[in-house]
Amino acid sequence: MTIQRKLQTCLLSIFTFCIAVSAARAEVTQFEVKSRTDVPGYNYEKVIGRIHFAVDPRNPHNAVIVDLDKAQRNAGGKVSFSADIYMLRPKSGSSDTALIDIVNRGRLTFQGFSAVPGQDPVGDGFLLKRGLTVVAVGWEFDVAARDNLLRLDAPIATEGGKPITGMVSAMFVPDRPDAMVVNALAGYKPLDPASAESVLTVRDALLNAPTRLPRDQWTISLNNTVTLKGGFQPGHMYEITYQAANPPVAGLGFAAVRDVAAWLRHGADSMSPVKFAYAFGASQSGRFLREFLYEGFNTDEHSARVFDGVMAHIAGAGRFDLNSRWSTPVECCSTLATSFPFSAAAQRDPTSGLTEGLLDNPRARANQPKLFLTNTGVEYWSSGGRAAALIHTTPDGKRDIAQPENVRIYLFAGTQHGTGPFPPTRSTGQELLNPTVQSWVARALLVAMDRWVRDGIAPPPSRHPRLDQGTLVEAKNVAFPEIPGVHSPRGLTAGARIANPFVKGGGGAGTTLPLLVPQVDSDGNERSGIRLPEVAVPLATYTGWNFRSPAVGNPDQLYPLLGSYIPFARTKAEREERHDPRPSIAERYVSRNAYVEQVNASVAALAKDGFLLAEDVPVVVARATSHWDLLMGGIASTGAGR
Repeated sequence: MTIQRKLQTCLLSIFTFCIAVSAARAEVTQFEVKSRTDVPGYNYEKVIGRIHFAVDPRNPHNAVIVDLDKAQRNAGGKVSFSADIYMLRPKSGSSDTALIDIVNRGRLTFQGFSAVPGQDPVGDGFLLKRGLTVVAVGWEFDVAARDNLLRLDAPIATEGGKPITGMVSAMFVPDRPDAMVVNALAGYKPLDPASAESVLTVRDALLNAPTRLPRDQWTISLNNTVTLKGGFQPGHMYEITYQAANPPVAGLGFAAVRDVAAWLRHGADSMSPVKFAYAFGASQSGRFLREFLYEGFNTDEHSARVFDGVMAHIAGAGRFDLNSRWSTPVECCSTLATSFPFSAAAQRDPTSGLTEGLLDNPRARANQPKLFLTNTGVEYWSSGGRAAALIHTTPDGKRDIAQPENVRIYLFAGTQHGTGPFPPTRSTGQELLNPTVQSWVARALLVAMDRWVRDGIAPPPSRHPRLDQGTLVEAKNVAFPEIPGVHSPRGLTAGARIANPFVKGGGGAGTTLPLLVPQVDSDGNERSGIRLPEVAVPLATYTGWNFRSPAVGNPDQLYPLLGSYIPFARTKAEREERHDPRPSIAERYVSRNAYVEQVNASVAALAKDGFLLAEDVPVVVARATSHWDLLMGGIASTGAGR
């Protein structure tokens, strides 16, 4: 009897039960099913449960896990831990392919492949219609233990059976003067909230020197709520440091993802056996994947490849802090994200003298996946440190580099870190949020990845800005138009590298990063990358940056992760009244039909090049048309066009 039939039989009589996993893949020791329900409209079921692991500290593929040797071992000499798991599995007709969703702060991300916005991760069923098994497992120890969030229960590191103590720290930028919970340190309670050793500093910009605040002017509670007498200065950067105890072996989060994928592929009792496995992660979980690959976790305990394909989205050149003592993976890494190496291929770093690559190092060199690195303008403009340009330039940002054959890099032109609402709205930035949709391109690229892995059909060539073509420039040289009332980005500066604990000397920590950004046209729209109709046939300017609203303080600094939407004037008279240098909509397009014709041509070219699926073409055209109607209403275009 198969494991699926065993489960179906058992569920007739009990709600929660455990399955012992065979010794063939003993890293996964038990699968505890808590609920199992049909997915309406699909031949799928949703399984939610708990998965249990046991990893061997003596296995060389686990040697990289910090403090694994300090965790308690079971009777077999292994370290046990468990995690939440979510699965959408086909009842029949599987494509023998799994998509592992790398959750972001415990939340599912695969709804990014749906063309239907909303909270339901299934959305329009894009993945399910293709028969993929979708799996997500908790990998983060500091996620709140509540419904719908997937978390990891990691063992605690001790020394000689005694608790370990140490100082933890994190940065935060308040939008209001009120007391603030420091979520980045949610996994660590202060040992003594009144300790004189605790420190709070403030600075008005990342690279400026911090000022230490008097200890009697602020307090911290056991739930990490910091209160400052007189209130915080909105938009300023604070850093809190205090003593904590009992560090978790956080790097086991990488092992959880690795071993779930290995179990699906090779386990005799796999819940949904597959032949191929892909990973997708966005933002924090995109940085997770870059770090996962860099540290060598794409090789399992049995020296086999884990993921055939990896899509690390909106991560820039960043990685993040998981596999360390006092790890802070929740921290919003617009501030501290990027350390050498940056690119997939090995590059010599003129700062540190080291030569290494994300995939080209002793841990990661074997079992490399097909790799897509996809970004928006936000990850290029991120003055704190995502520094996306460094994934395709030398470490000093002076020259373009060639990519390995198994790597593709794409800029989603005219988009922000996450798709903004449509019609556009304003939040904490000075400009309206950028509503350009990313899911249409992501869907096409996932299909391309599958063909690449399964059939050896190469995906579209990389599309990103380049120094040698003049489409990648220093921020001070970006040709953004002088639009009245719009803050120019040319004065922005970059952040600095953080230390890499896996290389000698830290890899030039503290070195200022180059701020290289996509060059724009006379409208302020990016000239390179995958240009959807919003950019190729524009009705507005779309950016990967948005300055902080005065209401949330420090308006000369960017608000993290936001882009801007700055619509064109509708008519020539309206444009002249505003002194807007960008031609109006009526001056560009003689009619609505003329605009739609250009949109159709743009969409056809994208589909031909493999960046749109045929099934999505009508939806993309309809969205562009609705955008025209939103801006123009009943106004007829009578301009000459251009």
